[in-house]
Amino acid sequence: MNWLLVTEIAYIILLALVCMRIIYDTHNASKTLAYLLFALFVPVAGMVFYLLFGTNYRSRKMYSKKLFDNEDMAVQLRENVYQYSKQTYAENDAAVKGNLELAYMLMRDSLSPLTANNSVKLLINGENKFPEVLQALSEAKQHIHIEYYIYEDDEIGRQIEKILIAKVKQGITVRFIYDDFGSHSISRNLARRLNENGIKIFPFLKIYFIAFANRLNYRNHRKIIVIDGRTAFVGGINVSNKYINSPNEKKLFWRDTHLRIDGMGVHYLQYLFFCDWNFCANENLQPDEHYFPRENTLEACGNKVVQIAASGPDSDTPTILFSVLQAINLATKEILITSPYFIPGESLLDALCIASLSGISVKLLVPGISDSFLVNSAAKSYYKDLLKTGVEIYLYQKGFIHAKTMVTDEKIAMVGTANMDYRSFDLNFEVNAIVYDREIAVGLRNAFYQDIKHAVKIDPDEWNARPRLKQLFEKTARLMSPML
Repeated sequence: MNWLLVTEIAYIILLALVCMRIIYDTHNASKTLAYLLFALFVPVAGMVFYLLFGTNYRSRKMYSKKLFDNEDMAVQLRENVYQYSKQTYAENDAAVKGNLELAYMLMRDSLSPLTANNSVKLLINGENKFPEVLQALSEAKQHIHIEYYIYEDDEIGRQIEKILIAKVKQGITVRFIYDDFGSHSISRNLARRLNENGIKIFPFLKIYFIAFANRLNYRNHRKIIVIDGRTAFVGGINVSNKYINSPNEKKLFWRDTHLRIDGMGVHYLQYLFFCDWNFCANENLQPDEHYFPRENTLEACGNKVVQIAASGPDSDTPTILFSVLQAINLATKEILITSPYFIPGESLLDALCIASLSGISVKLLVPGISDSFLVNSAAKSYYKDLLKTGVEIYLYQKGFIHAKTMVTDEKIAMVGTANMDYRSFDLNFEVNAIVYDREIAVGLRNAFYQDIKHAVKIDPDEWNARPRLKQLFEKTARLMSPML
């Protein structure tokens, strides 16, 4: 028997099956082509790479975030969300009414309510976030829910740990979710200490050797704290000393943005935590007034309107991408975007170019100093198209810009965990807060213009005149962008 011929036939059959799976399972055309080319032109390794990293868990439903077993309750919830959002829209100002399509899309797509009477505080960098977090945690009376991509066993991590342990001793329930990849350093020591002291702690998608690659590919990138169902924190800042800038320390300056929300806007963040908790803890934690206090029991927190956009492999659509595109489409004057990883894909790239060509001022702030050479190179390959249409691009020089924000028309402020890239829009579990409010939008806009004082604006002519070899490498890296 000619074993070489048998092996070749077996390989061709296997390759054909893998290619059919890629075509059937991958909805994004660019991503499909990238995986096909990799499988075809990199023998064996290309197929292995796809099978390990490329499986589409959105189509396979990694898990369901359905909380209600009773369908009648689910129908009633949808009706309640619709009526509450309709009332919020009717009672609020132009910042909301000028963006009805965005609010309605989120409500219809993910049942995210448009919530009123919130207090929202903009927190710039870790040195402003963590004092607020420590104070709020120390004031908890019923429960604390924490969910983080990166949580480190360092000074700030141990400060939070100390408060959590003290709260458990007071009879307060603490639940803690950490990403097993992003927070791998705490899995042996800090996680054990928390568990021994009565804190319920679980990794999200525990990474085992056999399932290592696929679970590594789908990361819980959310950063959520919910306290008593009334106060929440969300944004780009993980729990780590590196996010705290001190004038006495000579380390890389870390620029990031977070939000504190008090009021009904907390409820959808609580809902997301419940879904993630029931999945990773294998429990059936059910919503009630203890976790979702009624509006009439909440203090009059403020006058901000808040809505949450969240998506991941559990969602039917890329909700966060859709919310970004809709906000861009609704803008009439100005779009300001900050993102540490910018690999936009065709839809976002086209939306920004169309906005700029339509006379809207579009400004993009990205890292001049990056922590990923390959991702940064792929991002640079998109700049030429943007610059050609008049988009202004700024390279941050003071340190590393890690904030994930967008401001449109001084009316909408988006702050969250999602980068402007394929991974955040398609693979990771992410969450963004959208604030329909002029005061918060102007505050975030002012922060943007303060940041570009520490940035270099790209000159289109100089950018296009760069060495062709460098541009070739960036365009080659761009071919891999759907997989980065």
